[in-house]
Amino acid sequence: MRISLMKSRNTLSTTRKNDTGKSMKYKIQGLRGKTATFLRCAIYLLLCTCFFSCHSSRHGTKGDDIYGVNMRQLARAGIALGLDVDETDDWPLLIETSQWLGTPYVYGGNNKRGTDCSGFTSQVFKKVYNIGLHRRAVDQYKKDCKTVHKSNLQMGDLVFFATGSSKTTVSHVGIYLKDNRFIHASSSRGVVVDNLSGNYYVKHWVNGGRVK
Repeated sequence: MRISLMKSRNTLSTTRKNDTGKSMKYKIQGLRGKTATFLRCAIYLLLCTCFFSCHSSRHGTKGDDIYGVNMRQLARAGIALGLDVDETDDWPLLIETSQWLGTPYVYGGNNKRGTDCSGFTSQVFKKVYNIGLHRRAVDQYKKDCKTVHKSNLQMGDLVFFATGSSKTTVSHVGIYLKDNRFIHASSSRGVVVDNLSGNYYVKHWVNGGRVK
């Protein structure tokens, strides 16, 4: 099952695929700006609630939890991160990383009051996977990971960049999500989601890394 949202210039369209793969589309015409955004989120939450209620009954679970994950939190995480959430996604990772969005950048920081890039990745991996990473981005690249080509990235892989004076020395790290998007602590914008296809990140790309 997949829940996705699409928005054109004057049309709000949501598509939900049920377990048979059949798509069900809902469109609202003539929406703009904040109204469209609000309704987009409301419809997303409605579809998530409908699906996960059915899913809970089918798997014998109760309330908002499935496999120990709160579905309302997951729905909010998908909206905050701007991602379509699938059953095969790493749900705890999506929930945890979404809760860091907007955290300001602080060099040497590693908490939600302020963090740098490697502080963010190390804290997320400790919370979600109970894995301790080295503190510096370059050490996470050299000591914690095996190399992964960009085309083979999976949710939870690390992505490394050379943003300093050296074009080859790793100086920045983020966490790959899906659909070419990753979350990281930007030195100018704090914790945000960006696209690997952006010119800046293409220019400074070094490699992907899968934690050993």
